[in-house]
Amino acid sequence: MNQWITVCDEDDLYLDAGACALVNGHQIALFLCSHNNTLYAINNYDPIGKANVLSRGIVGSLNGTVVVASPLYKQHFCLESGQCLESAEMLVPTYPVRRFNGSIQVQLIVSLIR
Repeated sequence: MNQWITVCDEDDLYLDAGACALVNGHQIALFLCSHNNTLYAINNYDPIGKANVLSRGIVGSLNGTVVVASPLYKQHFCLESGQCLESAEMLVPTYPVRRFNGSIQVQLIVSLIR
């Protein structure tokens, strides 16, 4: 069974800014986007810059796709699929995330959508 893990309170997240949570040894970047008031959770590791920095990226929208721009080399990663818009072969894992009784919870099921 896949367990939901509480990582923070809803009040700990700010609109259009990332936060990083360490969940069972995995760095998870969390985003609450004002564009659609949706939560997203992706791996914090930027495979191009080779550093755990995606939670510090800039959140925005490109052609209707909600993205985070890596603070290192500015590649855009889709927050829904984890796909890099500039390099199709690059993908970061995404995770199920939800609000529950005032908390933010994630599951460590990795979703790799191409």
